[in-house]
Amino acid sequence: MLLVIAKALFGHVSEGRRRKWVFPTLIQRHRPEDTGVPHEAEGMKITGLSPYWFDAVQGGAVRNTVDMKSLFLLTGPNGGGKSSLLRSICAAALLGICGLMVPAEYAIIPHFDSIMLHMKSYDSPADGKSSFQVEMSEIRSIITRATSKSLVLIDEICRGTETAKGTCIAGSIIETLDAISCLGIVSTHLHGIFDLPLKTKNAVFKAMGTECIDSQTIPTWKLIDGICKESLAFETAKREGVPEELIQRAEELYVSAYAKDSSKIAVHKSDMDMVSDRQSCPEKEPSPVVEALRSVESLCKEVERAVVSICQKRITEFCKKNDVLEPSAMRCVLIGAKEQPPPSTIGTSCVYIMLRPDRKLYVGETDDLQGRVRAHRLKDGMQKASFLYFLVAGKSMACQLETLLINQLPSRGFHLTNLADGKHRNFGTSDLLEREMLIR
Repeated sequence: MLLVIAKALFGHVSEGRRRKWVFPTLIQRHRPEDTGVPHEAEGMKITGLSPYWFDAVQGGAVRNTVDMKSLFLLTGPNGGGKSSLLRSICAAALLGICGLMVPAEYAIIPHFDSIMLHMKSYDSPADGKSSFQVEMSEIRSIITRATSKSLVLIDEICRGTETAKGTCIAGSIIETLDAISCLGIVSTHLHGIFDLPLKTKNAVFKAMGTECIDSQTIPTWKLIDGICKESLAFETAKREGVPEELIQRAEELYVSAYAKDSSKIAVHKSDMDMVSDRQSCPEKEPSPVVEALRSVESLCKEVERAVVSICQKRITEFCKKNDVLEPSAMRCVLIGAKEQPPPSTIGTSCVYIMLRPDRKLYVGETDDLQGRVRAHRLKDGMQKASFLYFLVAGKSMACQLETLLINQLPSRGFHLTNLADGKHRNFGTSDLLEREMLIR
């Protein structure tokens, strides 16, 4: 048993040193009534904190500095990094008090008597409880057990019930945790909390930052002071492939519902209401991470437009020629750098385009998209490659559309790495595509 423990510790330290993790400095967090020393002098400070699931040595991880001396009330947009920050802090604190290395450049961690993390709640039909009931049960456990020496992390508080009463419950929970004087973070999209007459003494407002570039608000994943009321909900829905007409209708409904109340309407620029350290968008230099994100998104949109134009035109011509009902407009689906294809692609023919980090493209077809994505990312420099794909009716159609794209994308200004593949097939000479379309 000791040998197993020794091997595990050796493996942890070896990997930690490779990733440039550090051993933290542990301090004792006393109760104020015991020593008379205010808790502000016994906080937790982590410099260069990175998500533990990222290898910061290889880049791509956004590091944050967390100087926590009281409770944080955290706001930020969807996809802005709130949940990731909570998980990272929880992991660092747990590793630290166990005497292990933490994913940071420097860390001072108190010896907490308990670390309590509440993430998304699910319903429990076996117990006859809804998701909100489960959440309240977990919150009750946290409130009754937390002490001034605890670390409490609550993500998206009270999102399982109606907004008005959920906001008030969340406000009361924040007051209670503030009175306990524990360290922690409560993240929320319930911006009505800031209109409540909260009786807090030590709670601090924090936000996940954003940048305004080309009239678009983009998350930076950096922890800053202040309040962020920009949710980026419409942008997130659009990025995940929700139909454009649905989003446009949602925007119309949003304006019609809130335009009469100027205090509620959320115009992108005014929604980014930073209480402190407020900076105008045009004066800020975009971070390298944001620049990379913009580059990938721009390339993705260009490729998608070209792919839809090339393939849809061919299918439309065939349908008109053979008097066949034209299928619904095709859409490409994006697989991000850290994402995997959905289960719906298993055993289904599809055409995919790999967006390499050097902005070159690779076009392929497969019945096993998960396997192909995994194989591509195993190659040197391709770990962060993104993919676009669309499903087709049969392998023959996939092969022919693959060849069509290989032959025509270069004329649209794109650089392909597998141009030679297009010379080994004669697109259009087989009638298999027509037969498959007729069957559909």
